[in-house]
Amino acid sequence: MTAWSVERVAGSPAEIHSLGLPSPVRRLVRRCEATSSAVVLGSTQPEPPPLPSPAGAVPVVRRRSGGGAVLVEPGDVLWVDVVVPRGDALWDDDVGRAFHWLGDAWAAAIAGRRAVAHRGPLVTTRWSRAVCFAGLGPGEVTVGDRKVVGMSQRRTRDGALFQCAALLAWRPGPLAERLGLPVDAFADLERAAAPVSDAGDMLFDRFVHHLPR
Repeated sequence: MTAWSVERVAGSPAEIHSLGLPSPVRRLVRRCEATSSAVVLGSTQPEPPPLPSPAGAVPVVRRRSGGGAVLVEPGDVLWVDVVVPRGDALWDDDVGRAFHWLGDAWAAAIAGRRAVAHRGPLVTTRWSRAVCFAGLGPGEVTVGDRKVVGMSQRRTRDGALFQCAALLAWRPGPLAERLGLPVDAFADLERAAAPVSDAGDMLFDRFVHHLPR
């Protein structure tokens, strides 16, 4: 049985994204508490157009893992980084299948909501290239037909960093506005995702409890 190291960090989204993998790489669960707001773009996502205030006042940060944008606001997202070293029992060379055990842990942690970790191929929508919660990837978690946990992955020769976002609130309008999406995106995004009903501290504790040892 391999133990998990658990740590908590706080800072701006840019500061937290600069942390990367620990040295030496080991099993790690890092709860990331954002102290300010930011639109976090995927590694290959194009920069959004400049906008006037107030939407333009939200800074843009780029992460080194893929996927669409997430609006990080203090208290609205439970942000958890999970690190697995290469060669660990949980390591999988298949980058899609590598998410499965992680999605199962999130689904088990979301108590009483019939949460399901996605096992199929990538599900895309009109807005999924722009917004993380508009599409569905392997391991990501839904309740009903709405996404509640999004994930991305960054791999190095030493290990994998999984970045997880569980929604505690879902207000897609500010994100759609900051990305310069058309008005018809707002209603589609509203239906695409939903927040979990759990408090962040309780959900995090249950998630750690359900991680495989």
